[in-house]
Amino acid sequence: MQGHLCGATDFQLLDSVRTSAFPFRTEISLKPLIDFWTRAADGATAKGALARIVAEEIKKAPELLGTITSSSVIAQHQDLLDVLMTAVFPPALWEQSYGAVMPPFQLRGFYATPSMRELLMGEDGALRGRVSLDERVVSSMRRAFAYALILKRVYDIDFDVDYPIIVAVPDPETRLDRHFRLFFEKQFVEVEVVGEKPTLPDDIEHRMYSTALDATGLDDLLPADRFVFRGITVLKAVEVTDQEVLSALKRDLIDRETIVAQARFLGLQQRLRTLFRRPDLRLGISALDGDRVLLMNYDATHEHECIFADSKHHKKSEFAGTVFERAVKGGRPIIVPDLAAVRHRTPIEDQIAASGVRGMLVAPLHYQDKVIGTLTLESPHVCDLDATQLPKLAEVLPLFSMAVQRSMDEFNTRVQTEIKERFTAIHPVVEWRFRKAVLDELERDENASGVELQPIVFEHVHPLYALSDIRGSSTQRGLAIQSDLIAQLRLARDVVEAAYGARHLPALDHLRFRIDEYLTQIAHDLAAGDEMGVIAFLRTEVESLFDYVGEFGETVDRRITAYRDALDPRLGTVYRQRRLFEESVTRIAETISSYLDLEEEAAQSMMPHYFEKQTTDGVDHQIYVGAALLEDGHPDPLSLKSLRLWQLMVVCGIAARAERLTAQLPMPLEVTHLVLVQHAPLSIRFRADEKRFDVDGAYDIRYEIVKKRIDKAVIKGTRERVTQPGRLAIVYSQPSEATEYRGYLDYLRHLGYVGADIEDLELEELQGVHGLRALRATVTLRQAPDRAVAADAARIAG
Repeated sequence: MQGHLCGATDFQLLDSVRTSAFPFRTEISLKPLIDFWTRAADGATAKGALARIVAEEIKKAPELLGTITSSSVIAQHQDLLDVLMTAVFPPALWEQSYGAVMPPFQLRGFYATPSMRELLMGEDGALRGRVSLDERVVSSMRRAFAYALILKRVYDIDFDVDYPIIVAVPDPETRLDRHFRLFFEKQFVEVEVVGEKPTLPDDIEHRMYSTALDATGLDDLLPADRFVFRGITVLKAVEVTDQEVLSALKRDLIDRETIVAQARFLGLQQRLRTLFRRPDLRLGISALDGDRVLLMNYDATHEHECIFADSKHHKKSEFAGTVFERAVKGGRPIIVPDLAAVRHRTPIEDQIAASGVRGMLVAPLHYQDKVIGTLTLESPHVCDLDATQLPKLAEVLPLFSMAVQRSMDEFNTRVQTEIKERFTAIHPVVEWRFRKAVLDELERDENASGVELQPIVFEHVHPLYALSDIRGSSTQRGLAIQSDLIAQLRLARDVVEAAYGARHLPALDHLRFRIDEYLTQIAHDLAAGDEMGVIAFLRTEVESLFDYVGEFGETVDRRITAYRDALDPRLGTVYRQRRLFEESVTRIAETISSYLDLEEEAAQSMMPHYFEKQTTDGVDHQIYVGAALLEDGHPDPLSLKSLRLWQLMVVCGIAARAERLTAQLPMPLEVTHLVLVQHAPLSIRFRADEKRFDVDGAYDIRYEIVKKRIDKAVIKGTRERVTQPGRLAIVYSQPSEATEYRGYLDYLRHLGYVGADIEDLELEELQGVHGLRALRATVTLRQAPDRAVAADAARIAG
């Protein structure tokens, strides 16, 4: 073991370095270290024998006991110094450890281990490397350490100052940064008081802790010229490269722009090079988004701060059989020692090999037990990546997983906003298709917001339509309007008649005549514009006179009060029968709608399908089912049959609820039920202007025409509507449809949903539609099932 002497020839020069930043006088002295050996010389052990030998040698070099001002003194006693330093640098760790001996509170050493000298010190002994602290902080730290040592040595007050100092220095071989934490041991530093020891206040400890590193407030209490630091500081450096890189990666990846900003991305790559000690390592990150693979690597453009915009887009199918697919499916990292030696490479792997990559590591990125992407490390050197790197890799993968997930979440939020702005609410089953349309447009043009997207069309889907409608709702509404208008006209006539009785004015008699004309007209027939005409007449011709005729006497005033009390406060008209009608319609619609929503939720779990519902005087619902609606496109041979059964069972349940509700309504209303069968599949297109799906193509338009007119259909040769309260009408046009639905009705009869008598009826031609027939059965179900019928429908269909 032989130490390295370095530094200036005149150690007094060090005493003047940065005296403005560090005002205390420091002196180099080996006496505290020699005293350590001298104390050990008293023992009768082998260690004591060694210490006595050292003590004898010291007697021959008394100049080592005083203040040392020249490096020649130390150089003259190199061998003895090496022995003395074994107290701080164990010989067994001499070659591996990083350590140096320095003047107190200085950063230039005069004795160092080989590793320290080669990596962390310059030729003049000055500590080298980058410190992640500015000069002001370093200066404050030195002062705080000095005051803490004074308090301990002179006043026996413990004040712990532990501020980590990390130095980064490039490795001479790899040129990659290595990070070291510095520990300054002051065991061999003495504090000499010059003159009388300053007296400290009782709250000195509180002051120290409150000021922390800002110890300038102690200058007056502990003047720098009253203390001298004499001895040596032992500096030990411990490598913390892995911890520092991991901490830096955590800080970097917190920033959402890190993986999409080019400089930040290259910074991540450099940190991974440092962590794995591979200077030529190249980083690649991919995110999985549906059938897309968004690939980012060291040569990505990184222009838009968006993982989608700045990544290379591939299809998942392009990665079939690659190391990427194996890593994703296996859920664990895969190492390729030499890509050039791999047989049967895929085109993707050929491209990578052509770029000069030999060693390769691909690791899946997991988030909540799902693979969301991959992290790739590439090297131009064979066997540059191996299993020894896997423990370090395991520490960084969660960090990259969170960063990728956050970027994808932000991007998905952007896409969702785009979808909502363009399409309003989209059914969850087909949302994937709208997302794909937006992504395709963004892929073509990053600034595509607001541009019309490609058509969204689903081909070969089967429609299922059903309607539960209030029987004669238009007639009932007309009767309610008629009743309210007659009531209001009669109240108005009472006012005018009382006024005419009080004062026989011809104008009042004429007004009474006009009211009678309206009463006769409305009682006979209510025309389309009568409601607005009567209300306008009453407000302008009758109500406008109330303030005037109200002074004709108590009788007139009382009848005016009765008229006003009968009006709805919000509408200003008599609204009694219409309110009863609207309340009844609303209760029917809400009952049907809520029951349908519950059943629909269960049916989605049975088979995903597109569902839409409209509520007017009744509730109609439209279902589209088919493989084209599903993102994976896998057909289910039982889905159509299951949903047709489900629809019939649910309509029967609606009929049972509606019948039970009738007796509870303010105005008894009856509900009819119809199912329309369409055997042949059709295509549907999203109409952006209407924000809804509609059939696509001239042939399929017939289906929409039938939907709009079928509730008015009558049995051929009669005036009887095919839809009747308490009965289920199934309208069809093909014999095969009748055969299929007869089978369903037979089973529903077995379950008690419908009666045994099944009518097969021919319908009168509708405008533009002919050849329709209907199966009609009486609904015998009296209590809608408490549980969802979807499971029963699936079981029956299977």
